[in-house]
Amino acid sequence: MENFTPASALVGGLLIGASAALFLLLNGRIAGVSGILGGLLHPTRSDIGWRAAFLAGMLIAPVVYGLAGGTLPPVDLDAPLGLLVLAGLLVGFGTRLGAGCTSGHGVCGIGRGSPRSLAATGIFMATAIATVFVTRQILGV
Repeated sequence: MENFTPASALVGGLLIGASAALFLLLNGRIAGVSGILGGLLHPTRSDIGWRAAFLAGMLIAPVVYGLAGGTLPPVDLDAPLGLLVLAGLLVGFGTRLGAGCTSGHGVCGIGRGSPRSLAATGIFMATAIATVFVTRQILGV
């Protein structure tokens, strides 16, 4: 909690919520990243453009921010590559199993009052809490 910055966290949360709401209002679609990415695997012709633009924007935005003079936080991964790959595969499996990811369920689904998203987000959070507890308190990692 030594690097907790409530003002920037609040502004960031407001921007994420506003962008998800605008995406739904203007496009009639949920801004769930795993669903958007998954839709590119078996796309319909009318879906390719907006899905690719959405994902490209997520990749390009930090570059533009850095070029505009913003300071990007350092990325420090202390885990072996194999563990990172396994974690990514498990997250991908989980998003398919749970019919969505944290952005789809946690941001968009809860905002819409979806019971399925409320349950999914509760499970995400409980699993995250249990994982941190086991890795830090029991395994000492």
